[in-house]
Amino acid sequence: MSTQLSSPTRPAVVLLSGGLDSATTLAIARSRGFACHCLSIDYGQRHRVELRAAAAVAAALGACEHRTLSLRLDVFGGSALTDSRIAVPVDGVQPGIPVTYVPARNTIMLSLALAWAEVLGSGDLFVGVNAIDYSGYPDCRPEYIAAFEHMANLATKAAVEGTRLRIHAPLSALDKAGIIRRGSELGLDYGLTVSCYQADEDGRACGVCDSCRLRRAGFVAAGLTDPTRYTF
Repeated sequence: MSTQLSSPTRPAVVLLSGGLDSATTLAIARSRGFACHCLSIDYGQRHRVELRAAAAVAAALGACEHRTLSLRLDVFGGSALTDSRIAVPVDGVQPGIPVTYVPARNTIMLSLALAWAEVLGSGDLFVGVNAIDYSGYPDCRPEYIAAFEHMANLATKAAVEGTRLRIHAPLSALDKAGIIRRGSELGLDYGLTVSCYQADEDGRACGVCDSCRLRRAGFVAAGLTDPTRYTF
C-alpha cells in the first residue's frame, strides 16, 4: 500500500522498520535535504506491530511516500523472529550471532530498496544498521554495507550509465545513546517506535529481549526519559 505525503524533490529510499534505529535514520535523511521514500517489509516477523509504527513514523517525519511490501520469509523460518517454535532469548545479550538473526534479511531488503531507487532515479539508500550496540548480526557490519554498495554499482543499469549508488548508514559508528541523542535533537518522538522482538498487538514491549535491553540501556546512558510502553 502506498501513501502519498508530499511532493518529492531529491529522492532517497529509506528502509523503515518502525524501530528506533530506522526512525532515527529517516530523521537524519530528512535533515540532509532528501525527499524520503520509505520502504517497510512485512516478512512474516512475529512483531508485525512494528509495521504500524513505521507508518506512524513516516507520517510524523513528513516522508513523501511510504510503501509496505509483503515478502514472507517465515516460509523459510530459521529465526526466532520468523518461526514461533524458536523462543526469543530473554536472558541478556550473549556473545555470538543470536537466534533472532533472520537469514539474509538485510541483503533482501537492500536489494528491494535498490530496485525502487532505480525506478525513482535515486542514487541514495538509507539503512539504520549499527555496528556497536547491536545483536551481533553479520549484515550490520560496515564491511558488509561497503560490499553491497560495490555490488550494487556493478549490478544496476543506473550505475553502469553513470548514476552511482551510495548506501548511507549514518548510525554505523554510534552507540545506542548516541543514536537516541541524535534523534532527539532532530525532534523524533521515540514513543512512536517499536523495537521489541515480541511486542504485543498494542505495541507494548516485553522489556527482556535483546532489543528491549539495548533500547532501555540507551535511554539511561543518554540521560533521557524512555517513552517505551511495557507490558509490566
